[in-house]
Amino acid sequence: MLAPKRTKFRKVQKGRMNGKATRGTRVVDGEYGIQALEASWITANQIESARVTLSRYTKKLGKTWIKIFPDKPITKKPAETRMGSGKGNPEYFVAVVKPGRIMFEIAGLPEETAKEALTKAIHKLPIKCKIVSKAEQEANSEGGVN
Repeated sequence: MLAPKRTKFRKVQKGRMNGKATRGTRVVDGEYGIQALEASWITANQIESARVTLSRYTKKLGKTWIKIFPDKPITKKPAETRMGSGKGNPEYFVAVVKPGRIMFEIAGLPEETAKEALTKAIHKLPIKCKIVSKAEQEANSEGGVN
């Protein structure tokens, strides 16, 4: 499971997920990617599940990049605990994902295989996503105002 080796603080506040992603919105390393269309917390388990699906479907051919990392600890109080008495202990880690963020990238595969693998990985994620390609993004950026 993905988790940070060490963190500056054991517990963090919830924060807000307003607005769109400002970084990581383009396919950089691979040819195709999964782009988030909603804001959400993606747990380390969900990232791992999508990664396993990608590697199984592609039979470990090509290359896969995971572009998000779960570095936010989520706390939980024990069951049947009364209100108060402080914040609970860290239970798991999440990655904060905003709309437009590229979460996974893949390269070195035929287009049909890559898109099918990414579709299967999208089913493992709790948010709406779409498949984007590097060629599409480059064509769109050339057509727009520079």
